[in-house]
Formats: sequence, C-alpha cells, structure tokens
Amino acid sequence: MDEKYDPQMQNHQMSTWFDELKRKLNHMDDAEVVEHRMGNCALVHLLYIKTLIDQERLNEAIIQPLHRCAGNSLSLSIINAKVSEILSIEDAEQKIMQGFILLNDSVNDQWLGVQLENSLGRAIESSQTETVIYGAKDSFSEQIDKNITILRRRLPITTLKTESFTVGSLSKTKVVLLYIDGLINPEFVSLARKKIESVNFDQFLDSAQLAAFIEDHHHTVFPQLLQTDRPDACAYALGEGKLTLLVSNSPFALIGPITFFHLFQSPEDYFLRWPVASFLRLIRYGSFIVSLTMIPFYVALTTFHYQMVPLPILFVLLESRSKLPFSPFVEGFFMIVTLEIIKEASLRMPTKTSQTLGVIGGIVIGQAAVEAGFSSKVLIVLMGISAIAFFLVPNYQMTKSMVLMQVLLLILASFLGLPGIVIGIIGILAHLHGLTSLGQPFFAPIAPFYGKDWIDLFIRGPLIWMKTRPGYLKPLRKWRQEMKK
Repeated sequence: MDEKYDPQMQNHQMSTWFDELKRKLNHMDDAEVVEHRMGNCALVHLLYIKTLIDQERLNEAIIQPLHRCAGNSLSLSIINAKVSEILSIEDAEQKIMQGFILLNDSVNDQWLGVQLENSLGRAIESSQTETVIYGAKDSFSEQIDKNITILRRRLPITTLKTESFTVGSLSKTKVVLLYIDGLINPEFVSLARKKIESVNFDQFLDSAQLAAFIEDHHHTVFPQLLQTDRPDACAYALGEGKLTLLVSNSPFALIGPITFFHLFQSPEDYFLRWPVASFLRLIRYGSFIVSLTMIPFYVALTTFHYQMVPLPILFVLLESRSKLPFSPFVEGFFMIVTLEIIKEASLRMPTKTSQTLGVIGGIVIGQAAVEAGFSSKVLIVLMGISAIAFFLVPNYQMTKSMVLMQVLLLILASFLGLPGIVIGIIGILAHLHGLTSLGQPFFAPIAPFYGKDWIDLFIRGPLIWMKTRPGYLKPLRKWRQEMKK
C-alpha cells in the first residue's frame, strides 16, 4: 500500500535539512546562508561556500532569475546554470562541497542544487616532464573536465566512453575511466573498474597514489601503469586498445596495461622518420644497460678480474687506485650516493639556482674527491657517463628504479665479480617475467612471444607497416586500417 503524501511531514523534513546544513557549515568563514524573496514574495534560502563558487555569475544566474520569478517553478526560472534536485542530506552536503548552491524551494517543498563551481585553474601549457621538439605542445592540467575535453577533441567518436568514480573518504577525489568501446578488451575495463571500486583509503592527491592501489604488484621497483601528462600519448594509447585514468587535481593520467618496453618509448618516436626514431630508441636501451652495469663492471674488474683488463688500461687503473684508502665497492657506493644527493638537491632547489648547484656541485665534489684521495679519476669519468645515460630513459619513475638496480648489481659485483652481475641481470629478467599490468604479461611481446609486435619494440618500424594493434592486448578490433568497401 502506497504511503500518502503529507505536506507537514515534508515541510518538517526540509526544516530539519536546513538546520542540519547550517550546523555543518558552522565555523566556516567562507560559508554563506542568505535569504532572498522571489517575484511572488516567497522566501528562498541560499546556502553555498563562496570560495568554491563563481561569485561573478551568482547575481546573473540565480539572484536576478529569483526576483523575476512570478510563478511557482523555481527550477524553470534558472536557465543559465545546471539545476538538479537534492534527494538526501548526504547528497546536499556533497554538492555544496563541490561548488553547488543549495536552494530550499518552500513553494514546491524541495531542495535544489545549482552548479556554479569556480573554474579556477591554470592555462594549458607545454609538458615540463616529456618535452618534444615535434608534436603537440599542450598538456593536461589539474582540471579533470578540461582534460576530458582535450582528449575528446583528439578522439571525436561516440565510442570513447567515460565512467566516473569517487575515491578517498576525505579528499572525495574524482576518477574518470576512459576507453574505446568495441575496441578495448572488456576484461581490462572490468578489472580496472573492480580495482577502483575496491579502493579503501582516506585521501588521494595525485594519480601516482591511485596507481599504488591499482597495480598488480606492490613490492616491485617497476611501475606497471604509465604516468603521463601528454594528451597525445593518452589518445594514442586509447587507439591501441588500452585504457586511461584521469584523477582530479592531478595533471598526470595513468595508462594501462603497459609492458616494460613502454617505459623506454617517447611520444616523439612517432613524429620522427622511422630510421631516426629506431636509432634513438636503440640508444635508450643501450644507455639503460650502460647505466646499470658500468659501475658494477668497474668494481668487478678492479676487485676480481685484473687479468681481463688490457695492459695499457691496467696501468691507468693501478696508478689511479694506488693511493686510495677504500675498496672499489666503497668507492663506487660513495659516488652513487653522492650523485643522488646532488640530483635530489637540484630538484628541490629553486629553478634559477638548481642548474648552478648541479653543475658546480658535480665538478667541485668530483674534483675534490680525486684530490683528497677518496675516488679515482677513472671512476669519476665512468660516473659521469653513467649519470648522463640515466637521463636518456624518458620515464622519470624508471630512472629512480634504476638507481636501486644499480646498487643491487654493485653489491653482487663486490662479492662475486662478473658472475654476480650476470646473476643479478638474470634475477631482474626473471622478476620482469613474473610481473603483470592489469593482468597482462609485463614482459610481452618477448615472453610470451608476439612476433608481429616486434615492429614497434626495439625499433620503431614504418607506420604503414603497423597494420595491426598489439597482440598482447587482445583487442576486439585487431586491424588499424579500415576495410575498403
């Protein structure tokens, strides 16, 4: 049996809501509770937080329509802003903290929310973390709606779907999942949706914090989701059959699933001629190997394998190390830690002084270490080459992980020599083989083997040869080219 409508009960509920909301807004200096009379002399209460709303539009969008309203429909009189009905006190509290203005329409016995949020935000700028010479110059900002607009302009298709979630009991952070329906493997969307809904944490201030809850493996140094602030990289990933996650108040999007080899790819690879892009990509892989093994290789040779060093070079090494009080391991570890201190100090210092600190700090400390007898000249040269090789890897998170791998190989080299380095590399490869990204193998297309995907692995083949999407993604639409009728 349906319950009968009771106006007195409805008015009592509205009054209770009003008192409850006023209590919640108590001791908030930027909260406003004002009264206005409509054109029909009905009284309307407005509740809002002035720092979250667009105060310049308040008079035009709400106050003037209220004074002109002579009828009984308050929601129809407000035409310059989005109006929605409030159905619960929890909904009212949430909306007022999102930049809505709440109105209690006593004539129609209802609460209304008018969306008038402040569009405060910075302009679209060039990416500061993934700079390119050719290609788009725009990047994401902290405004999630603007980021979605940028992506929709690149992919103007109705199959680009968006799903919104809210995470964080304190921050109420908005997360938007984007994917191309009919192209992406539905398992990726289902798994990502499940992981986001299972998040249980109080606040999220950046997409990297969300990635910590979505990644399959939490105790590895390798990132399993690609973090980028470039819209073109996200659009390309969506077209391949991947998904993208946007997080409010963060300019960095998350792309998944990825493989280990995506961490060495730059957006500029697809804007250059393919022989040039392939050459640069091979240099990145080579620099990665050099940066990891150069210092451990030096420690292994000077500790266990003098017989492998050519005689002219051996004389240089002996002369360089003849007066050093430390073992090669202590010497190498000391220089690695010193270099990391200089790099971190350069990042934390103001922009105008950070470059000076890095250059002068490196030169002065390196020269002083040699003259004081704490380090050899050969190691200083090798450290310089290794440090430069680090910066050729385009992914910042990966460069930080490489330092830990370098230290691991250094320790193994100090105890076992060259066999220790080999054991360490085998262990890293085995670890990579065991990782997954959204359930997909992290070391594909090598293990498991996908031969066709090698055209965009160590080299970047001609775009006209890339007729199919990556096989490890198992996309619903395999072919990139439209079939001609």
